[in-house]
Amino acid sequence: MCIRVVSNAGGVNPLACAAAIQEVVNKAGLPLKVAVVTGDDLMPHKASLSELRMADGMSKKRLPKTVHSMNAYLGAVPIQRCLDQGADIVVTGRCVDSAVALGPLMHTFGWERDDYDLLAGGSLAGHLIECGAQATGGVFTDWHRVPDWDNMGFPVVECSADGSFLLGKPPGTGGLVCVGGVSEQLVYEIGDPRRYLLPDVTCDFSQVTITEVPGVEGGAVRVTGARGYAPSNDYKVCATYMDGFRATAVCPVGGPRASEKARRTAESIIKRTRRVFGQLGLEDFSSVNIQVLGAEDTYGPHAENKGQREVVLWMSALHRQKKALEVFAREIAPAGTGMAPGLTGIVGGRPRVSPVLKPFFFLHPKSLLQVDMHIGGELVETLREAELESAELEAPPTPPEDTPLTDLPSGSVSYRVEDLAYTRSGDKGDSANIGVIARHPLFFPYLKKHLTVAVVQEHFSHLIEQDTPNAVTRYELPGIHGLNFVLQSSLGGGGVASLRSDPQGKAYGQMLLDLKLKGLPDLKSLVD
Repeated sequence: MCIRVVSNAGGVNPLACAAAIQEVVNKAGLPLKVAVVTGDDLMPHKASLSELRMADGMSKKRLPKTVHSMNAYLGAVPIQRCLDQGADIVVTGRCVDSAVALGPLMHTFGWERDDYDLLAGGSLAGHLIECGAQATGGVFTDWHRVPDWDNMGFPVVECSADGSFLLGKPPGTGGLVCVGGVSEQLVYEIGDPRRYLLPDVTCDFSQVTITEVPGVEGGAVRVTGARGYAPSNDYKVCATYMDGFRATAVCPVGGPRASEKARRTAESIIKRTRRVFGQLGLEDFSSVNIQVLGAEDTYGPHAENKGQREVVLWMSALHRQKKALEVFAREIAPAGTGMAPGLTGIVGGRPRVSPVLKPFFFLHPKSLLQVDMHIGGELVETLREAELESAELEAPPTPPEDTPLTDLPSGSVSYRVEDLAYTRSGDKGDSANIGVIARHPLFFPYLKKHLTVAVVQEHFSHLIEQDTPNAVTRYELPGIHGLNFVLQSSLGGGGVASLRSDPQGKAYGQMLLDLKLKGLPDLKSLVD
């Protein structure tokens, strides 16, 4: 029995990767066909790319001069075509994560390119499993319920031709498959759930339902209800460009008033380094970030514990010149003998200076991109997307505007968000999203009423860049009794461009769990 393999190899050289695989196959004497998909790399077209449409579809910008890479997120059709032509192993250039699941499903079930509801269901299957154990109990809000982290089972989806599927995990493995955990993964790193944009289909996940299947070891859920519409005429492109250098120092500090000592140490190091910059004729830092981990600096005004006897100093800096950050790295060591008592060392030694590659997202017409498929080292097919007519670009219906839930009873009880909901957060560039899923359907209307845009924006205002328009947006997912909040400009640049200790907002959902919602009735009595 031959198991066919599809791999997203957008971070490597796909042709060289396929050639290396073919060499191994040949040495093993196996009659396997190795296919490779290319065309995602736009660097050869750099000279023809001038003014670009941004990912918001509205604004335009010029390509950064120091661009380092440019890759379009391809879809599932090239993978399907390779499998249709008998490929046993498919190596793709950059593609959306869900395409490695949707391509085989299109091949197996014969789904057509305009079977949009089916494509949305297959894409959802790929979306739920794309982060491995995150669908089987990993990073679950109720982590204490999840057994055997040392032997976590990865998710397995059993898909049907109607677009529904069963999600479980291999028997005898750790982890937990449940409605709450899979619902968390559904909202992970998405924006508007009614318009989840993919190259093959525009997905509407707002009415998806997830139900537990009883009697399955380790748990299983059935997922239904994805809807689909025509995709856009553009590929999303991720470019990266050079934007200076960064260095980060991490230093444990112990003893009484540890947080005060850590903060004064960091401020003194920065002041000392700036003085040396002046002597050497170097400009100031582009940016500096100081956090005292353990003193709840990330929580800003919501911090509760500020007087620990054991903290970790996080000090990160950005500069246009590598030389300047090498000076910064050298000036940290004197703190060990000339500043606060209890500084126990520099984790990893003197900080290393590394280049900063910032992401730059834009849209590129599909009709201008040629996607090639090779099997056995030979070009077998070329695809170029035809532009869809405006009549074909049917959009999901616009949801009704939120109306105040004035008919809900009030009370004198306060609940932490964790009492009522699960949460999970993630990132898209410099924006973060926080999904909130009600633990019981009866809790959902109260979350809608009390967990408003204004409440979430105030809670995270210290992390959102000042004067950001429409800083927080809320979307609803009635199918899973969920809300999704998108926080714009909230990650300090995001990814490697951010100097924060949480540059991808991984803990934002956890931070929301402690928020208290007041004036509620005794909700627990409703479900007992």
